[in-house]
Amino acid sequence: MSGVTIMKPKFDRIAVKQIEALDKAIKQRIKVGIYKLPAGDVVKLKGYGNQFRLRIGGYRVIFTMVDKEIIINEVLPRGSSYKN
Repeated sequence: MSGVTIMKPKFDRIAVKQIEALDKAIKQRIKVGIYKLPAGDVVKLKGYGNQFRLRIGGYRVIFTMVDKEIIINEVLPRGSSYKN
């Protein structure tokens, strides 16, 4: 994996609460996906500057990437993630 930069994400307080509320299997899957960022099914959100979404099954991880820093903003079920 030479040339790949692994960034340690920072978590917003809301995202931590949302992750902790999930069941153990989903929580583990989401954590693995987050720690692999910026790899994965990542799409830039239109009209939101530096905001992106990571798709993990039926969940969406909304995060901001500024310079080389990743900030996890929210972890929501697919249906409610696009309403905000």
